[in-house]
Amino acid sequence: MDSFIQHLSELYRYRGLIKNLVARDLKARYKNSVLGFAWCLINPLMMMVVFTLVFGVLMRNNIPNFPVFLLIGLLPWNLTAGSVMGSMNSIIGNGHLIKKVYFPREILPISMVCSNLVNFLLACVVLAAMLLVFRVELSPLMLYFPVILLIHVIFLLGLALLFSSLNVFFRDTEVIMEVVVLAWFFMTPVFYNIEDLTSTFSRLMYILNPMASIISTYRLVLLYHSPPAAEFLLRTLATSVAVLLIGYWFFLRQAPAFGEEV
Repeated sequence: MDSFIQHLSELYRYRGLIKNLVARDLKARYKNSVLGFAWCLINPLMMMVVFTLVFGVLMRNNIPNFPVFLLIGLLPWNLTAGSVMGSMNSIIGNGHLIKKVYFPREILPISMVCSNLVNFLLACVVLAAMLLVFRVELSPLMLYFPVILLIHVIFLLGLALLFSSLNVFFRDTEVIMEVVVLAWFFMTPVFYNIEDLTSTFSRLMYILNPMASIISTYRLVLLYHSPPAAEFLLRTLATSVAVLLIGYWFFLRQAPAFGEEV
């Protein structure tokens, strides 16, 4: 326990480095781009239009305010996919830093999650505009949003720490995860309503797929103005914390060998 607290205090001392790495990643992502950071707003809008045409027009559904419904699923999913896939090379891609300078190695995948979080928060401007366009009523339950986002980020930090360290030793991890993330997308209720599945499958999805619970909770408070059940929220939080602890434990155990492998 003392060792864990020491690692956290060390991370706090290096918080300036996290900010610099996040800024570096954001600048590199939009370097030589004409629209720059505006892509944070344009990209989710373009995806929403495409998915609405396919699943809302060509394949009709009975979901009210489907573009908003879809966007509330797409934005958290983009945050998840970007954090998981982006963190894969966070250690390998910074091998020159690891070999030359000492700093807590976990800063690298953490900064990748943070840079995707910045993109997510900027894209939420589009979501706010869509809520107004479709006249979705504002509700005090929207104050749950930061709580849900915190649970979401805790979950992503655990995955980023786990897969970034795993990819150092098994370079096939990134290739495998590309397929896994694609399958995960279709198994997550991004463009469909989980309640439309049979009760057995929907219950199983909530148990096995934390992103199903997270996206459904976003929709509950932002679109349906319904408070999430306390036990449901606590179970999702417990799952996210467990993933973070496992990921961090695995990362710290493997970190001493990073210098030799990268």
